[in-house]
Amino acid sequence: MPETLQTTDAAASDADLLDQTAIAVRAAGSALRERFGEVVRYQTREELMRALAANDDTVLDILRPRLTRLRPEAGWVEEELDGGALPSGEWWVVDPAEGNVNHLHALPDWAVTATLVRENQPVLTVVHLPLTGETYTALTGAGAHLDGRPLHVAQTADLGLSIVATSQARPDEDEKVVRRVGSSITAMLFDALVVRTAVPATLHLLNVAAGRIEVFWQFAGARADLLPGALLVTEAGGQITDAEGRPWTPQSEGFLAAAPGVHAEAVATLSR
Repeated sequence: MPETLQTTDAAASDADLLDQTAIAVRAAGSALRERFGEVVRYQTREELMRALAANDDTVLDILRPRLTRLRPEAGWVEEELDGGALPSGEWWVVDPAEGNVNHLHALPDWAVTATLVRENQPVLTVVHLPLTGETYTALTGAGAHLDGRPLHVAQTADLGLSIVATSQARPDEDEKVVRRVGSSITAMLFDALVVRTAVPATLHLLNVAAGRIEVFWQFAGARADLLPGALLVTEAGGQITDAEGRPWTPQSEGFLAAAPGVHAEAVATLSR
């Protein structure tokens, strides 16, 4: 039976809303997949920005009206690179092409994400990988899943046996943040088994939630980068803090997601 998108009202359960959100995200992901294949050539920053925007618009033209139908009163976060707290109420936080630069370079590491935030807490999230067809979902209090199968973080208790990962600072990032990223990678190279450095953040966080890697950290991340993965990791039994081990919020300067057995070691390494 084909998937159909149906409008939900305020009385609909969050579980139903998650199902309908997943349908919408998969539809948008199919459109972005059709644009994938050849490397997109650009010679200037302006040409790059136009190519990135064209991918975003392709997804948003499908996703925005559908999510608006599902939650007409919810706000919409316009800038995917923004951080900090949101105003009161419900908000859709969407990254239409998470890993957009990878997509332009014909690299497979990209996704479409949509997260509903209620009173500054992520309630549900959908991350769809169009090239593999995989859909990761999480609902507060109901666990994290990959295509309906429960996800669980790793049981590793030794950072020296752990694969860890980080994303680079954003283009034009503050020099202090860039140097902090570099020093943290150096510290992890001494303490962890393997260090992976790549974008986007969300794909690393999927791997933490699925128990494939043990740690992900980042500095100065945006809401759209971190909220989907934060909910997935939490619902899969992982631990989310800032890089110093304090409670994380979108205003925090650092972010750490880890399997509980190695969280304290990761904090100690990042604090050196």
